[in-house]
Amino acid sequence: MSLLVIAEHDNASLKGATLNAVTAAAKIGGEIHVLVAGSGCSAVAEQAAKIAGVAKVRVADAAHYADQTAENLAALIVANAAGYSHILAPATSNGKNTLPRVAALLDVAQISEIISVVDADTFVRPIYAGNALATVKSADATKVITVRTTGFDAAANSGGNGTVEALAAGPDLGQSKLLGRELTKSARPELGAAKIIVSGGRGMGSGENYHKVLEPLADKLGAAMGASRAAVDAGFVPNDYQVGQTGKIVAPQLYIAIGISGAIQHLAGMKDSKVIVAINKDPDAPIFQVADYGLVADLFAAVPELVAAL
Repeated sequence: MSLLVIAEHDNASLKGATLNAVTAAAKIGGEIHVLVAGSGCSAVAEQAAKIAGVAKVRVADAAHYADQTAENLAALIVANAAGYSHILAPATSNGKNTLPRVAALLDVAQISEIISVVDADTFVRPIYAGNALATVKSADATKVITVRTTGFDAAANSGGNGTVEALAAGPDLGQSKLLGRELTKSARPELGAAKIIVSGGRGMGSGENYHKVLEPLADKLGAAMGASRAAVDAGFVPNDYQVGQTGKIVAPQLYIAIGISGAIQHLAGMKDSKVIVAINKDPDAPIFQVADYGLVADLFAAVPELVAAL
């Protein structure tokens, strides 16, 4: 049995989410192959070959894979799907965009955002915003699966010695093209991979307060910064800060929720954090139901005191 993991990368380096997908593939069992589709992506292929447990890296290097548009990537995956019992990708924006197309073209049902593997045909995935877990069994010959990265540890990115082979590029379907990309540059850790996250909500009151109050705490802790949807919708911070069902799913070692009431959509994105600390002036805020440590206090007084004590 062979499994294909779709690598997520920027043509220069492999994204950490790929390592979590490899771990999920290893739990299913079988020979693991990694598909790297891009342009000038030889460095990514070399990194993928070093992942523990990877037997083979298949590289499709062509100009029309530079932006890894879902249409071109899905067609490439389908053209090379024969012989694979499982096709996996991280449940990131790219994975969620590409794999449903693959499943449709293969005429199979997709299994989305698995957090556990029971056996080669049976998987556990969250439903109802994570309030219930469904165990699903697939009889499809090819299982198309997205992997929730917080459900699996990252595979070791060294120690492997997979072989690298070139793969013939498919045609450029020309159905879409990338016109531009606006990337947020920050010296802080990436939100999805951070070990500590400081998150702010509507209680911050304004974008100025958000930065003035939370940034010193994040600086002291070496933390990434996140936000609830309410804070993003209010314009306090950009979209890519959002944690929750419609944002990023995170599971850091420490999650500090400040001025966040704890709507179910937000809890769905962070309740798997190892330790949750909540600061809110409302003692009945739902966030306290999932918090390991809770402080009922005015955040504008409590957070500066915390920063001074660190």
